Amino acid sequence: MTTEARHHPLYTPVPVPLAPHGSGPRTAPPPRPAPAPGPAPAPVLRLAPRRLQDGILGGAGAVALLWGVQARPSARLDAFFATGAHLTGLLAGYGVLVLLLLMARVPAIEHGVGADRLARWHSRGGRYTLGLIAAHTVLALCGYAVHTRTDLVTATGDLLSYGAIAAAVAGTLLLAAVGITSARAVRGRLRHETWRAVHLGALLAAALGFVHQLAGPDIAGGLLTRWLWSMAHATVAVLLVWYRLVVPARAALRHDLRVSEVRDEAPGVVSVLVRGRGVARLRAEPGQFFRWRFLSRGLWATALPFSLSAPVRDDTLRITVKVRGDHTRRVRRLRPGTRVLAAGPFGAFTAHRRTRRKVLLLAGGVGITPLRALFETMPGGPGDMTLLYRASDEGGLVLRAELEAIARERKAALHYLLGPSDGSYDPLAPRALRALVPDLAAHDVYLCGPPAMARAATASLRRAGVPASRIHAENFEEQAP
Repeated sequence: MTTEARHHPLYTPVPVPLAPHGSGPRTAPPPRPAPAPGPAPAPVLRLAPRRLQDGILGGAGAVALLWGVQARPSARLDAFFATGAHLTGLLAGYGVLVLLLLMARVPAIEHGVGADRLARWHSRGGRYTLGLIAAHTVLALCGYAVHTRTDLVTATGDLLSYGAIAAAVAGTLLLAAVGITSARAVRGRLRHETWRAVHLGALLAAALGFVHQLAGPDIAGGLLTRWLWSMAHATVAVLLVWYRLVVPARAALRHDLRVSEVRDEAPGVVSVLVRGRGVARLRAEPGQFFRWRFLSRGLWATALPFSLSAPVRDDTLRITVKVRGDHTRRVRRLRPGTRVLAAGPFGAFTAHRRTRRKVLLLAGGVGITPLRALFETMPGGPGDMTLLYRASDEGGLVLRAELEAIARERKAALHYLLGPSDGSYDPLAPRALRALVPDLAAHDVYLCGPPAMARAATASLRRAGVPASRIHAENFEEQAP
């Protein structure tokens, strides 16, 4: 069942002995069979990424059409500036709405697109929106200066005397603060709570921008236009309130989640078991994650994203956490009975992405957690499932006994790729991957690990012939706020 790659003086891949007497730090019983199925649940709604992209672009086209039907061609310079200011202003307002929608945590979007992809779109859209706001500001200022035949300083002072303009400036400053704190160089220096508080300013910025837009000629010029623009803002506002406030609060009351056990798994790694009522109604799928808020000192103010490291069973959810900073150290010290608020499930890193019979699961470090759940539950016969687990040494292998028990039960291939990340031999090189998985190009690949490892593995998989459409990865360090 296993295939051993060629050896290298500084690196040795370790195939797992799948016989019952195989060696390992401890043994584990085979995974328990799932309970007898009840009535089939309603299918989970998922909005495909392409459909969401098409919808966003279609909305932008509708906004441009709204501008086009109201534009009045003119050779005058002030009219030229004003026309450009109107277009960029409308698109910027629409861009803010899209950004809010992407972080509203709508299940159909989260489950279909994926949290990391939404985060990338949110980040890229934020840059575009700030660029449109900057262009709108410059064009409007130049147009007013030309129209009134004043200098830019005087024009700026005159415009700020209008309440709607002052509201727009305040909103722009708030959005600029959000953009600055989201830059990688800045965000890494901020506490998560500070970054999140600044991000909440985007809601106030959107409200201030809406006040400014209603006073402008493009929106205020017609009753239908004003109604449509107001309904778009109201819809996004309702989605934000419902999915970010009402749904989590209702779930907290319904399920009464509490920590039942904190278990050491490896040096610096713990599993937290959370038990509640009717947990199956959360409809969490293997590969998904929740945003966990533990109501204990030092943790209650922060929602921590951790994926499930085992299927939901006996009204119990399990996460496996590597201790890295203050928050994860406090997770390790949680006591049984601690109340837990869990928002979710989120993410599209699930079996529904699968397109091929054979599947390769490729994990790095604690990135094994969602893949361990998929390794147990993803349908497949003997030889259909292969798990490659990259770690610097045997001490870095998490949930090892469980993985080996699953591999024996399913007759699946499991390989540990051990060795230093800066070694002369790269176990994730295309040739090394093909040696372990000869028909690699015929597989779907699920990839989860540290960002650098994930990027290197993705590049190697592409060079090994795996199409990008069959490389399914989710980086939980990139998530919308």
